[in-house]
Amino acid sequence: MEIRRQGDTLEIAELDPFLAELLRQVPESTNPDGVEAAEKRIFSAPAPADEHELCTEWKQYVEPELRRIFRSSTEVVAADLKMLNGSKKPFANCTLHIPIRHADAWLNALNQARLVIASKYGFTEGELGDHYRSPIGSRRDLSLFQVNFYGFLQEFILQEIQGHPDDST
Repeated sequence: MEIRRQGDTLEIAELDPFLAELLRQVPESTNPDGVEAAEKRIFSAPAPADEHELCTEWKQYVEPELRRIFRSSTEVVAADLKMLNGSKKPFANCTLHIPIRHADAWLNALNQARLVIASKYGFTEGELGDHYRSPIGSRRDLSLFQVNFYGFLQEFILQEIQGHPDDST
């Protein structure tokens, strides 16, 4: 896999089918429905529960806008990922092009996906920080790999944005 910036596009080239599939799962992975810990993590209250008025206003005024932003980001990512669908050679490496103007949406969606997956599997800080964990032997191991892969992509996107301050995307 090669990741680079090509003009106004972030390019992930030589993307093998396994990693392409993990990318295809980003939109679905952002959905916290049915995972109470993920809902609480993504839509965390701004104050302790005993501050009813502030928490109620947050839920009424801020949370709906957060949901709209999250949904919008996920839709942008899903649209960008369409180029990975319908490959004539399903087991061939492929290339994903992400317009720089979509970088914020990608950062948002990747972060949502990481939070939801980490909450769903109850990963500890130790597990999330163990970058030397080896073979994928279970769905939980695969999910930890997925969280780390998404984090790697976030890091790359951030480096590219910070490395090119002229871009007002």
